Amino acid sequence: MIEKSGTGLRYVASGCVKSGSGDLAARLKTILDGLHEIIAAHAPVEVAVEKVFVNVNPQSTLALGQARGTAICAAVLAGLPVAEYTALQVKQSVVGNGHAKKEQVQHMVKRLLALPGNPAADAADALACAICHAHGGRLGALQIRGYRMKKGRLV
Repeated sequence: MIEKSGTGLRYVASGCVKSGSGDLAARLKTILDGLHEIIAAHAPVEVAVEKVFVNVNPQSTLALGQARGTAICAAVLAGLPVAEYTALQVKQSVVGNGHAKKEQVQHMVKRLLALPGNPAADAADALACAICHAHGGRLGALQIRGYRMKKGRLV
């Protein structure tokens, strides 16, 4: 989570909601409840999520898609607008290269948010998505060829 003030960005929080093991419904509920608590504690005004594409393992892609859907539902249930970005868009916005390596993303997130050290890879990805959104997603001039805004989402 970040805060934007004018052109400045400030780190607020980052972390991971652990769903543990067990049946899928219980794990998704854990994610939903965890995000509900985070939204209640920090009162964000917008949410940005990364679009998921098919990976090598279809089961992993499906599980990630279900978790992502749960995260979107948590935001929608809280009345928050949701913007979606591809990994290419996020990397282009944060690093300047849509094919940047994870280490480059971590380094730029550290610099842009004045963090004392590199964030963990997952935290860096989430913060980079927030930075992409703050740099001009729904609120500004992020123009990605082939995409347009529809009902608050980049499509």
